[in-house]
Amino acid sequence: MPVISRKGAPNIKSLGKLRYVVEQTFALLHQFKLLAVRWEQRLELHDAIVSLACSLICWRHLKKAHS
Repeated sequence: MPVISRKGAPNIKSLGKLRYVVEQTFALLHQFKLLAVRWEQRLELHDAIVSLACSLICWRHLKKAHS
């Protein structure tokens, strides 16, 4: 079970590093307007948009690292 430290809490077992990764990932996903507010009624459509957004984020990261 993932454990994320509370904001402002002392860093226990380097949980602060995990918190940064999670917050950064949510920030990247919220750049996509369709994911900032969930408009889709069907779970399959939402999952597809999340998968597409993650793929685009990875592609951009790889493209930036390759350049």
